Amino acid sequence: MTHIVDYPIAVFLTSLVTLAISARIGAALARRGIVGLDAHDYFGVIQTATLTLLGLVIGFTFSMAVSRYDQRKNYEEEEANAIGTEYVRAELLPAADATVVRAKLKEYLDQRISWYSRTDEQRLREVDARTAGLQSELWGAIRGQAVAQPTPVMALVVSGMNDVLNTQGYTQAAWWNRIPPAAWLLMLALAFCSNVLVGMGAKTRGHPMLLLVLPLIVALAFLLIADIDSPRRGLIAVSPLNLLTLAQSLGPR
Repeated sequence: MTHIVDYPIAVFLTSLVTLAISARIGAALARRGIVGLDAHDYFGVIQTATLTLLGLVIGFTFSMAVSRYDQRKNYEEEEANAIGTEYVRAELLPAADATVVRAKLKEYLDQRISWYSRTDEQRLREVDARTAGLQSELWGAIRGQAVAQPTPVMALVVSGMNDVLNTQGYTQAAWWNRIPPAAWLLMLALAFCSNVLVGMGAKTRGHPMLLLVLPLIVALAFLLIADIDSPRRGLIAVSPLNLLTLAQSLGPR
């Protein structure tokens, strides 16, 4: 599923233009004398409180994005550990079954690496379909031996395969776990109001470019948050380093 924040540059440009317009709106209101001299002190309190709240919300949202990014990295590491462990445990199977399971685990590893690096939706659907097929094949490859020989040794193999299958589901859930749209809307609304208030309180005659300072700063913050929260299209992306290292250690396909 594609979100608007999957394109951080678009988020930056859209927010910059929107917030710059809101600052101009505030400046236009100020020229009409919306805020009288008798309400100037009260206006300053409102402006300060709004900007403080905006900073808190941006900081909170940034923390949400970072925690989700860390979660995606941790699950990538867990996937690599689970696949590597099961590859070793496959030695406990009969030679013929072990060869099949190891070959399929290598192919499964290739699909997982591909899943992390793809951005095309059609290609991702193909990878997901092949991954689901390999999961069924891997489970089928050990099921016969597990039923025929329900020993503690086979339980290790079955447990390892469960970890391989489960970590893929955990990873998918982590990539679906994004910053809620309501948080983005709240942040944008506060940013809009803050820039209107700054425009109303600013005395920038002769220096109109100063009204772009706060919109630019806030738009940059939105860019960073969107980039971290975008698993595939951001510059700060989760790279399958652990899976790639595992693939190199397992040797040629």
